[in-house]
Amino acid sequence: MVQEWKNPTASLQGQLLIASPHMEDPRFKEAVIMICQHDSNSAMGVIINQQSDKINLSQLCETLDIGTPAFCGDQPIHIGGPVNSSRGFVLHSKDHMRPESVTLTNEIGLTSSIKILREISDGIGPKKAIISLGCAGWSAGQLDSEITQNAWLCLPSSSEIVFYKDIKQIWRKTYEILGVEPGYYVYQPGNA
Repeated sequence: MVQEWKNPTASLQGQLLIASPHMEDPRFKEAVIMICQHDSNSAMGVIINQQSDKINLSQLCETLDIGTPAFCGDQPIHIGGPVNSSRGFVLHSKDHMRPESVTLTNEIGLTSSIKILREISDGIGPKKAIISLGCAGWSAGQLDSEITQNAWLCLPSSSEIVFYKDIKQIWRKTYEILGVEPGYYVYQPGNA
């Protein structure tokens, strides 16, 4: 069932933001975003279903002068969004939290420290991780307005969806969970 957005003052941190089938911005077409921060001043999230075909963990570690990864070197790097595209964000399972990590849900944390990249590449990091460059950001009230205009749907996040192996299917899978067929989704801004 679609979660209706009734309270623009409620935080969406830990929720998934799912692009409407009618999303016009090509950067967010069929995007699923983990909301990492949301308050009255701004919102920030990381796209979980867009990977770069230009860089993997080995190449990123080389660029950052971390050294060659002993583990996970071929792990793709995600495109977290169009904002701060040179800044890294790691969504990860909470089995490995650093002191600077932020808890997003009972299962998922966020870390932006380069130390977690070293730990992942050494095989001592979290069991599940999405390494992203960039994020999505909204100014005060902007995300709330976009939700009210039906540009986005919301869904409580789960480790199963966030770390789903076939990222090309995540958007469709979220619609299945919501019980909505994207082809029948009616885009009509406003409230009843």
